[in-house]
Amino acid sequence: MQAALISRARLENDMRLALANEQWKLVYQPQVDVNGMPIGVEALLRWQHPERGIISPGEFIPLLESTRLINEVGNWVLETACQQLAEWQEKPQTAGLSMAVNISPVQFREDNFVPKVKAILRRTGAPADKLKLEVTETLFVDVSDNALRKMSHLRHQGVRFSLDDFGTGYSSLSYLAHLPLDQLKIDQSFVREVLDSRANASIVESTIVLAKSLGLSVIAEGVETETQRGWLKDHGCLHYQGYLFGRPMSAAELEKLM
Repeated sequence: MQAALISRARLENDMRLALANEQWKLVYQPQVDVNGMPIGVEALLRWQHPERGIISPGEFIPLLESTRLINEVGNWVLETACQQLAEWQEKPQTAGLSMAVNISPVQFREDNFVPKVKAILRRTGAPADKLKLEVTETLFVDVSDNALRKMSHLRHQGVRFSLDDFGTGYSSLSYLAHLPLDQLKIDQSFVREVLDSRANASIVESTIVLAKSLGLSVIAEGVETETQRGWLKDHGCLHYQGYLFGRPMSAAELEKLM
């Protein structure tokens, strides 16, 4: 326990220096349509530690949130992603791509979240209608008018919202009727078992039907095999993300792929 505490303290200290030392970087994973053509990307944060190499997001994201450094790093992620989105608008092969960016509940609940997003869009020149903010169900445990106002204001600017990891959180369906969402994202834990588990298959099938009935698009993450993609297609899910279509990659690698 002592060793674990010391390791955590060291990691937290290193994390506070990571932004200044330019150790954060973004990689991009393609999101594709039913024909396998890229329609967008998800921006994913990576930490290139000078001694430990690449550190797993599962290790540093909880630390970022517990120390509230998620606000500072989250702003960097959003600005960097929007800069890249603006650059891609100038290139014919990437001009049609959307950019999905994960937003932490801690970050979203900040009073100045909306002004920050608007300021970043102005500075970078990124098109708001190509920006998709991914939020999780934990944000809506207690749906408040404040959350609704923030989302509605950004939606009015053109920004879209995707509900990430749908089905893994609190799953009270009441908020789906009230929030201005554009997309449901089926969690990879369900996709992974969709061929082997009747329960998981039923959950995914129900999610697709639910999304369509609410006028929302649906995308499945963690698609790794053609049989998974075929099952999803047959059940009405026409957008995918996963290793079958591409691993997270640098902007240059993505441009080459396009």
